[in-house]
Amino acid sequence: MTLPKNALLALLCTALTGPAALADNTDDFHKLLEDHWARASQEKVFFRTDPDGFRMNGTLPEFSKVARDRRAAFNAKVMKRLAKIEISELSKKDRVSYQLFTYERQTEANSYQQPGYLFPITKLFGYHTYFADAPANMSFLTAADYEKYLISLADFPRYNQEQISLLREAATKGFTHYCTSMNGYEITISQHIVKDARDSKLFGPFKSFPQRLSETQRAAFTAVGLKLITEKIIPEYQAFYDFYTKDYMTQCRTEPGISSVKGGAAYYKSEIEFFTTTDMSPRDIHDLGLSEVSRIRSEMTAIMKKVGFEGTFKAFLGYLRTDPKFYAKSEQEILGRAALIAKDMEGELPKFFGHLPRGTYKIRPGTRGAFYMAAAGGGTTSGTYFLGTQDLSAQPLFTLEALTFHEAVPGHHLQSALAMEMDVAEFRKTLYHSAYGEGWGLYSERLGKEMGFYQDPYSDFGRLTYETWRAVRLVVDTGIHAFGWSRQQAIDYMLDNAALSQAEVEAEIDRYITWPAQALSYKIGEIKIRQLRKMAEETLGERFDLRAFHDMILGNGSLPIAILEQVVTEWVTERDIGQK
Repeated sequence: MTLPKNALLALLCTALTGPAALADNTDDFHKLLEDHWARASQEKVFFRTDPDGFRMNGTLPEFSKVARDRRAAFNAKVMKRLAKIEISELSKKDRVSYQLFTYERQTEANSYQQPGYLFPITKLFGYHTYFADAPANMSFLTAADYEKYLISLADFPRYNQEQISLLREAATKGFTHYCTSMNGYEITISQHIVKDARDSKLFGPFKSFPQRLSETQRAAFTAVGLKLITEKIIPEYQAFYDFYTKDYMTQCRTEPGISSVKGGAAYYKSEIEFFTTTDMSPRDIHDLGLSEVSRIRSEMTAIMKKVGFEGTFKAFLGYLRTDPKFYAKSEQEILGRAALIAKDMEGELPKFFGHLPRGTYKIRPGTRGAFYMAAAGGGTTSGTYFLGTQDLSAQPLFTLEALTFHEAVPGHHLQSALAMEMDVAEFRKTLYHSAYGEGWGLYSERLGKEMGFYQDPYSDFGRLTYETWRAVRLVVDTGIHAFGWSRQQAIDYMLDNAALSQAEVEAEIDRYITWPAQALSYKIGEIKIRQLRKMAEETLGERFDLRAFHDMILGNGSLPIAILEQVVTEWVTERDIGQK
């Protein structure tokens, strides 16, 4: 039987758009994600992951021009394959992955046009500090773990020289760091130039072995490790120290703002987009910061009256900075207090979250202030909440609740541990958008008040000073990099508005100068999460479920602002229709 032409066309269209075609489209998308993840794993360079999560795994990543060009070319090929995928034929979960993956590949393509690769160090960290700190955050359970570690140590000379080459290129193009902000930074290098390799942080894994390794294996690994640290690692740190002090810093930037460098204004704009995942202008951000600082000040003033302080706001800040009762007397005291705060918070989590992670975390003293390092994701490491304990005067007790809620629970640990346990494409599990992650951390500080914490008014003031600190960042970061502010002008503004010590403020301003736009992400992300929650509450009314809302926000992993807004809007719409 011969079918009419129209009927034949109809059957053909059905075949092309039917279940088989949909399956092919889904399979093609999943294969693309798998290929991309395999290549990223091979390169050991995962776009937009938290830099604090660096760990060694055999040969180290390559950062030569050849390697960057190779990654850029691969990204371009991935984008061509991605363009052939029809998003409308994907499942709801895959559509989010498609939008997110597309956003990331476009952002990565843009990044290759910017000079960000010329800054492998900032006042806060550097490739050399991450390398030295990595072993303490790794698991050494098998002989294979040690074998891969020795490969990493042996590869450090090549890795170090590639990074030095980037810094040398930066100097020729004017993209060095601001001189004053990098004062004393050479100590972060020299502390690893030890006389005895056994005193190196990198020797740590050879001081304690798993029971399963024989004495022969232990002796062999120790001997090779000792030789590599002595003959390869320490000389390379010395080479970096010599280059940094004699070459790089002699060409340091004389103006604090990155816009003072040719092409710097465009770079700053791209960094704003990268860290905030928005198209906000420096002026919009600056004005938002001024407004937030003013709003929060009124709440802080109310607490001053509550505790009976009769002086000026500036005098109250001075009181908080200098009275010994607001500071721990020992490392053990501050770690113990943080642990109790975290444990108390864990007990309240089920009232505000429906899903909690299996992954655990520990609290450890840190060498560069407080931060959170996520687990490696393989199930053999935990997250770590590092608390700055080297200078107890730089970590007041009245901010410890807010800090712990931000870095541990319900902040970074809860967010990252849940992300790693999601049933989604691998690239989404370790993805870290600063506006989402830091926005959630700041949202978690405020959430603590809803959960019954901050009973001490000084601690509540500490929460507010952390919030105003993040608002101040919007003002000073844009002030420095877009509006010509001096370092001292930024320091003075922060001292007048945040209850941080002089040393803390100077360190913070130097962080912003050497890491443009990153500090903008906290407040912008937090404001958006609160706006989305308010929209959900107003739309759903009594049907709004805060536990379900939190599960939805965290259950999709890290997202840029626009996609997060879309996901929340769809969630609210579905619940609104379904509950009517």
